[in-house]
Amino acid sequence: MTNVLTTEIQIEDRPWTDPQGAHLRCEQRAEIAIRYGTDDSEPGVKPTAADIAEFVVAYIDGKPVGCGGLRELHGEDGDAEIKRMFVRSSNRGSGAAVAVLRALEERAKKRGWTRLLLETGVAQPDATRFYEREGYVRVPAFGHYKGSADSVCYGRTLPRE
Repeated sequence: MTNVLTTEIQIEDRPWTDPQGAHLRCEQRAEIAIRYGTDDSEPGVKPTAADIAEFVVAYIDGKPVGCGGLRELHGEDGDAEIKRMFVRSSNRGSGAAVAVLRALEERAKKRGWTRLLLETGVAQPDATRFYEREGYVRVPAFGHYKGSADSVCYGRTLPRE
């Protein structure tokens, strides 16, 4: 008989200002600062409570382990951008990242958005592998990421149901 360990992941809608979400975003920025050797490696416009339309936090055993948000891309009909997608390193491989990504996709569809775009960076090969595995394809740099040598952009047209 084989014992199988299953982890239940809960996804909760939270405001951008949620303290647990803010703490996860700080962890993400600290990790990125180490990877790029600077505290200010973001080439785009930093997300704020005023422009994040959706924000979710993933929990395992009641503990926050990951997060992600959506920002509408004005001037791009039906497009939104994934922002601050992050899972703590100790919880990577748990399924939390997939759960957050699918939750964001569902929320985007409910808003009528048809395509999600995102920016990651050259020092984040784990992120590029993840997005490619989850059906995202490389797209030309968009918006503020145009001309950024460190940016790698992806997109996915959301499936219709």
